Amino acid sequence: MDVDSRLDQAASLARPRTVEPLPGGLTNLNFRVTTPQGRYVARLSGSAGEMLTIDRDAEHANSRAAAAAGVAPQVTEYVPAARLLVIEWIEGRTLDAADLDDEVMLGRIADTCRQLHAGPAFRGVFDMFDVQQRYLDIVRRNGFRLPAGYLELAPQVEQIRRALAVRAVAPVPCHNDLLPANMIDDGQRIRLIDYEYSGMGDACFELGNIWSEASLPPERLTELVTAYHGRHSRSLIARARLLGLIGKYGWTLCAAIQDGSSPLDFDFWSWGMEKYDRAVAEFAGPELATWLDDVQALD
Repeated sequence: MDVDSRLDQAASLARPRTVEPLPGGLTNLNFRVTTPQGRYVARLSGSAGEMLTIDRDAEHANSRAAAAAGVAPQVTEYVPAARLLVIEWIEGRTLDAADLDDEVMLGRIADTCRQLHAGPAFRGVFDMFDVQQRYLDIVRRNGFRLPAGYLELAPQVEQIRRALAVRAVAPVPCHNDLLPANMIDDGQRIRLIDYEYSGMGDACFELGNIWSEASLPPERLTELVTAYHGRHSRSLIARARLLGLIGKYGWTLCAAIQDGSSPLDFDFWSWGMEKYDRAVAEFAGPELATWLDDVQALD
């Protein structure tokens, strides 16, 4: 089924319309669609999401919940048969990594995350330790390649998991994939888009993943966590730092799966190796022991 045929299945996108492709999206084709009634974003999901075990019904439900929380575009229509999600178009500027290298911007992002996390519960659960294991099973089952030494890091991963469990936290509705391109500044507030990986999870994973995806210096994570919680906390900063590391380790396998299965003309392997190389450096770094101690300590 071609793009126009899929768009035809959405009543909100009825002709006449203009359709413009939007950049970005590694598991979707995204289009800005203009009709006499308004402007929308049409998200057409592909088969790559199935390999990554993305639940499109959960994505739809959580997109609606995030909109109800006031941090996401309104959902206009969902057509499962066409693998099509239609959301409102938001006028604003898509952020990049350089935007996040700023204490004021991180404060605004912290406010948005806090609003999302206090909002309606999400469908499904997101735990990167579980996701990483699920992705590893997919890689092995399909014979996809793994980075050198990947499995040898399993003992350190288990050590981190146990340290984090000492002071378990209540799950909140999390986006879980807040790279800068999924943040839009409309001039007044930061909006969050693309809820493919959303679910109930750890707020510190959200913060650590934001920091990691933007490749920010360590002091920016301290600012982000402090702004989010309203206080400086060694244990919470360490928690976000460790979960940012586990995020890099887990997302490496997301890249490995897409490298072996996606039809897109994109260098998934290099994208994943950039994350993996940074993870390896942190696993081997002298600060890991301090983070493990701090995350278990009382402030």
